[in-house]
Amino acid sequence: MSDTDPFAALLRDAQRILVFTGAGISTGSGIRDFRGPQGVWKTRQPVYFDDFVDSESARIEYWDQKLEAWPSFRDARPNVAHQAVVALEQADRLQLVLTQNIDGLHGRAGTSPERLVEVHGTASEVECLSCHQRSDPGPHMEAFAATRRPPVCDCGGFLKPATISFGQSLRTEDLRRAAQAAEACDLVVALGSTLSVHPAASFPLAAAERGTPYVIVNRGATDHDAHPAVTLRLEGDVVEIFPPAVDAALRPPPATG
Repeated sequence: MSDTDPFAALLRDAQRILVFTGAGISTGSGIRDFRGPQGVWKTRQPVYFDDFVDSESARIEYWDQKLEAWPSFRDARPNVAHQAVVALEQADRLQLVLTQNIDGLHGRAGTSPERLVEVHGTASEVECLSCHQRSDPGPHMEAFAATRRPPVCDCGGFLKPATISFGQSLRTEDLRRAAQAAEACDLVVALGSTLSVHPAASFPLAAAERGTPYVIVNRGATDHDAHPAVTLRLEGDVVEIFPPAVDAALRPPPATG
């Protein structure tokens, strides 16, 4: 019996699956891990939200960082793990995707907005901090690269990628939807996350602590590994483990007789 057989059995029995994803689901699409050994956090100091608002030099540094990362987000394509999540939705087994990732790959793969919470925002759009109008990042990145001036909205407000910066509050509606899914789901699957960033990582654990089966798939240790509410812990690459389990779970049973 392979390691994915018990995972597939849990997926097969579930009807309302909460899928929680971190950077490990997107490394197979060319997106750099944030907290891994070569993670982005080790190479650049974050720009805090208050500094972005208060300081022109901080806005320049922020846009410098976003410009550096932009090609990888622009060129990334969903991989088979993102597509496996879509397969669960198409089979009417998905309660919600709650992702820490800002790469937009779940949406690009086909996960519907009604089944997706990007709790840390998305780099797929730029948002005005004043009027909240959203737009395509590409022209703003090109303008900043050419002028070195942080872009502003037609209304005069500061523009920034629609991600949640350090020190910026998470969106209340996203937290409400995540809590609702944690209460309603009948299986939690955490994919490619160290489960160390809060409050995001509290939602799968909240579901598990009320008795919902909880599966963790990650390459490397997570903060929930030793928790007694964890049902199944699989070590390895999400892209190699998750899609075969979903495929097995959704495969029609063999005909009898």
